Amino acid sequence: MIIKSIIENNPLILAPMAGITNLPFRMLIKSQGCSFLCSEMVSSHGLAYKSQKTFDYLKSNDEDKLLSIQIFGSKPEIMAEAAKIVEDSGADILDINFGCSVKKIVKTGAGVALMKDIDLAEKILSSVRKIVNIPLTIKIRTGWDSSGKDAYNILKIAQNCGVDALTIHPRTAKQGFSGKADWSLIKNIKSLSKIPVIGNGDILEPEDAVKMKKYTNCDAVMIGRAALENPWIFKQAFLLLQGKSYETVSIEKRFETMYQYLKNSIDHFGEIKACRLMRSRLGWLSKGIPYSSIFRESIKNINSYNLAVELIQKYKNKIVNDQYYKKNNTLL
Repeated sequence: MIIKSIIENNPLILAPMAGITNLPFRMLIKSQGCSFLCSEMVSSHGLAYKSQKTFDYLKSNDEDKLLSIQIFGSKPEIMAEAAKIVEDSGADILDINFGCSVKKIVKTGAGVALMKDIDLAEKILSSVRKIVNIPLTIKIRTGWDSSGKDAYNILKIAQNCGVDALTIHPRTAKQGFSGKADWSLIKNIKSLSKIPVIGNGDILEPEDAVKMKKYTNCDAVMIGRAALENPWIFKQAFLLLQGKSYETVSIEKRFETMYQYLKNSIDHFGEIKACRLMRSRLGWLSKGIPYSSIFRESIKNINSYNLAVELIQKYKNKIVNDQYYKKNNTLL
């Protein structure tokens, strides 16, 4: 199985995150040793009806590999048409969203709503599997209550329909991102599954990836929100999985990453839109180092590449010249 061979080499995957996992962010994560990358959610209707804005989500490049495009929807024929468009765009993997609990998605019958409509879920998976040749994966939640019965039902359907791997985020539809992920459900799903199982949820530190894999025996670990502030988590966790240790990210590496993320974003979105996005996102990379709140405040109104570079450089100089840093050679 293609998915199995991929994750046997590197069992660390970037989670799909709406508004986050665009091409510039994926390129940043790929440079840190991620196995394969997941796009933002893409509307099947938008693809089927040839919306240019939706097609923009499919943009990729040679660095953006291996790439999984995630689609959402509730109409089997539309999902199949969108799946074919994704395959033709050059995506390496197709993922279907069974886990989004946002109200505007759920009320259309998509996302986690599919977990309580078993017949529709089966029709969608059958329709898509017939039309695409690339690996097909799905991402689910616990379901609509904590018992996990919805997850077990979807697993059976997925296996019967030829799905290649299943990712589970063990929180209920009502939980959203609150509360604690129930890793025991990942463990139970893995024990029953004939296909690779990818665990997701509450991976906050590199050590958590090792703990999840050991406790659940899952085939791979998907990392989401922790990567926003620590894109280096993939490389760190990979070293731990190999029985090695990792070093704290250097100040030089942090600022090198900021510059690269800024450049990637401007190349992709153009200067004006990229700078608007960077007003918050550059701040992610400053978490845990001195004067981060001052830096976040300073970049709230950046409107050009030159101004962004100037403020990043000023921030770097302030830290490097800090007497505590110079004395202890640490950012902690």
